Amino acid sequence: MNNIKNSLFYVTVIGGFTALIYWIISKGATLEVGRNIVKKSVESNHWKDFLHSMVENLQHPLAILLAQIVTIILVARLFGWFFRKIGQPSVIGEMIAGIVLGPSLVGMYFPEFSAALFPKESLGNLQFLSQIGLILFMFVIGMELDLKVLKNKAHDAVVISHASIVIPFALGLSLAYFIYGTYAPLGVEFSSFGLFMGIAMSITAFPVLARIVQERGMQKTKLGTIAITCAAADDITAWCILAVVIAIVKAGSLASSLYVIGMAILYVIIMLKIVRPFLKRVGDLNATRESLNKPVVAIFFITLLISAYASELIGIHALFGAFLAGAIMPENNKFRNIFIEKVEDVSIIVLLPLFFVFTGLRTQIGLLNDPELWKITGLIILVAVVGKFFGSALAAKFMGQNWKDSLAIGALMNTRGLMELVVLNIGYDLGVLSTEIFTMMVIMALVTTFMTGPALDFIGFIFKDKITAIPQEIGSKSKYKILLSFATPEKGKKLLKIANSLVKKQTDNSIVTAMHLSLSTEVHSFDIKEHEKKMLLPVIEESHTLNQDMVSLFKVSNDIDSDIVDTANQGEYDLLLVGLGQSIFDGTLLGKILGFTTRIVNPDRLIDKFTGKEGLFENSPFDERTRHIIAKSRMPVGIFIDKDLQEVNQVLMPVFSKDDAFLIDYAKKLINNNGSQITVLDAGGEVKNTREIQETIRSIEQIAPNHIMIMHDKTLKKEFLESQDLMIISLDSWKKLIESQSIWLNNSPSVLILKP
Repeated sequence: MNNIKNSLFYVTVIGGFTALIYWIISKGATLEVGRNIVKKSVESNHWKDFLHSMVENLQHPLAILLAQIVTIILVARLFGWFFRKIGQPSVIGEMIAGIVLGPSLVGMYFPEFSAALFPKESLGNLQFLSQIGLILFMFVIGMELDLKVLKNKAHDAVVISHASIVIPFALGLSLAYFIYGTYAPLGVEFSSFGLFMGIAMSITAFPVLARIVQERGMQKTKLGTIAITCAAADDITAWCILAVVIAIVKAGSLASSLYVIGMAILYVIIMLKIVRPFLKRVGDLNATRESLNKPVVAIFFITLLISAYASELIGIHALFGAFLAGAIMPENNKFRNIFIEKVEDVSIIVLLPLFFVFTGLRTQIGLLNDPELWKITGLIILVAVVGKFFGSALAAKFMGQNWKDSLAIGALMNTRGLMELVVLNIGYDLGVLSTEIFTMMVIMALVTTFMTGPALDFIGFIFKDKITAIPQEIGSKSKYKILLSFATPEKGKKLLKIANSLVKKQTDNSIVTAMHLSLSTEVHSFDIKEHEKKMLLPVIEESHTLNQDMVSLFKVSNDIDSDIVDTANQGEYDLLLVGLGQSIFDGTLLGKILGFTTRIVNPDRLIDKFTGKEGLFENSPFDERTRHIIAKSRMPVGIFIDKDLQEVNQVLMPVFSKDDAFLIDYAKKLINNNGSQITVLDAGGEVKNTREIQETIRSIEQIAPNHIMIMHDKTLKKEFLESQDLMIISLDSWKKLIESQSIWLNNSPSVLILKP
C-alpha cells in the first residue's frame, strides 16, 4: 500500500512540475520580441558545431591543466615503477619522465602534440601548482628531521656532513671561476653565479638517501644511522646556506643582503621560540587520529602557509619557510606520522610529478649540441662526484669509520635527486643559471643519483661483507625451533615464559627466537637503535632470568603481517607464538566472559574471521593480522591472550573432538620440561572414546605420574578455574567454547589458542 502511495506522489510531483517548467519556457519565448536574438538556422551542421564546441573546451585553461596533470601522473608512475623494478629509487624514473615529456624528447619528435599539451601560456599555471607541491613536500621533509637527535647525538655526523658541504662547495666555486665567462648569463655577477654553483654541488637528497637506506635494510646498522644523520645535518645546513645565497643574489651585494639575513634570523628565532612551543602544546592535546580533527589540522596548515609566505616576503624563498615549519612541528613521532599521511599522498603522488615535468620542460638536452658542451657536462659531474663522494668518504675515515663504511657514506651522500632540482630551479628562476648550465646540472643530478645503488653494490662486492638477516643456527633442522613475535616487551616476556615451559630441559635440542617488528611509519630513522634496545632488552633480561638461550631479531617493516610469516616459513620453525596487542575479545561475548568491556554479539562470527570469512573485526588492527598469519604460516601457530600470566604450572586443556589429539603433545612437552600439572577437560566426551588420546595420556602417566588428569565434569568450580595459570585450546574448539557460552568461563585464565 505504501509503495502505491509513494508512486502516486512521485508521478504527481514530477509530472506536475515538469509541465509547469515547459509552460514557463513557452511563455518566456514571447518575451524575446525586440531583443535581436540570433538563432541558428535549421540547416546548420550540428556535428560541426559540436566539434567546434569540443575544440573550445579542450583549449580552456582548466581542461589543459587537467590533461597535463593526468598525463604527468601516468607517465611519472610508469617510469617510477620501471626504475623500481631495476633496483633504482622511483624518483629517478620520475625525474626522467619529466625530461621525456619536455623538449628533449616529446617536444623534439612530437612537436605538435607537445605544443597542444604544454602551450607556453599554460606553463604559469603548471609552475604555480608545482610550487604548491614543493611547499607541501618541503614541509614533510622538515617533519622527517629530528632536531633533538641532531643536537644530542650527531657530533661525528655533523663533522662529516659539514665537510661534505664545504669541499664540494669550494670545488663548485672553483669550477664557476673557469666557466663564468662563457656560460654565465649576461648581467649576472660572479658572486651570484659562483655561490649557486657551489650550493648546487653541495646538496644531498635526504628523502632519496633515507629511502635507499630503508630499502637495503641498513636503517638499524651504525652505517645507516650515520648516513641518515649526515644527510639530515646536510639538509639543514645547505638550506640555511641557500637562504643566505638567495638573499645575496636578490639584494645584489653582501652589504645589502645583511638586512635580509637579519630579518631571516629574527624570523627563525620567532618560529623556534614562540611558534614551536605553541604547536607543541596543540600537538600534545591532539596526538591521536581521532582528536586530530579539521580545526586542529587547519592550525598547522595555516602555520605552514604563513611561514612560507613570511620567508618569501623576507627574500629567502617560500620553500625555506615550508621546511622550517615542518622542522618545528611537535616531536611526537605518532603525531608527525599521522600528519605526514594527510599531506604526503597529495604532495608526492599528484603535485610533485608536476615539478619534475616543469623541470623537464626547462631541460633542453638538444642545446648540448657541441662536444665542448658535453666536456663541460662531464667536468661538472666529475667535480660533483669528487667533492661529495670523496669529500664525505675522507671525512668519515678521519672520524674513525672503516674504509667500507666511509666509502658507503660517500656514495649515499653523493645522492642529489629531487633536492638538487629544487636548488637548480631556484637559480634558474632568479636568472643566475643559463639554460645550458641548468641542463648540464640536471644531467649531473640524474647521474649522481643513479650511481648510488650500483656504487653501494660495488663497495659491498669489494669488501665481501655479507650480512645474514636470520642467524645461521635457525637453519638447523634437527632442533625444535620456536619463534615468538611480540608487539611490546611485556607481551614478549609472557610469550618467552610459554616457550621456555615447552623447551626448558631441551637446551641442546631447541632454539627460541624472539622477534619484534616495528612499522617504518612509527619509528623515526634516528631512533631505530634506541627503539630496538627498548623493545628487546627487557625480553633478553627475562631470558637470563629464565636461564633460556635465546636469539633476538629486530626489524623495521613496511608490512608486519607478511614479514612475520616470511620469517617463520623461511626459518622452518616448529611453532610460531604471537601475542596480540589488544584483546580480540573487545566488543564480544567472550570479552565479557573474560572480564573486558564488551557487548553481546553472534559468537559464530569470531571464528569466521580466523578462517578467512567475513566476520566481526573489520575495524580491528589485529584480526586481519591474525587471520593472515594463520592462513599463510606453514607451521603450528599459537595465539596468546594474556590475563596476567605469571607461571605455566597449572594448565587446563579442553578437548572437544578427536581432532584435538595434537594438544596432548604439548601437554607432554609441558610436563617433561616444566613439570606442569595438566587437566584435560573431556568437553566433548571424545577422550574416553578416542583410543589415540587415551594411549598418549597413559604413556605420559607412566613417565610422569600425577602430572596429567582427565576431567569429565563440565561444571567447573570458580576456585578450580582461578587456580589455573593457562588454558590451551585448539582453534576449532575455540569456536565451540564460545558457542557454548558456559558459565565456567567467567573466571578463565590466560588463553593459548593453537592452530595445528
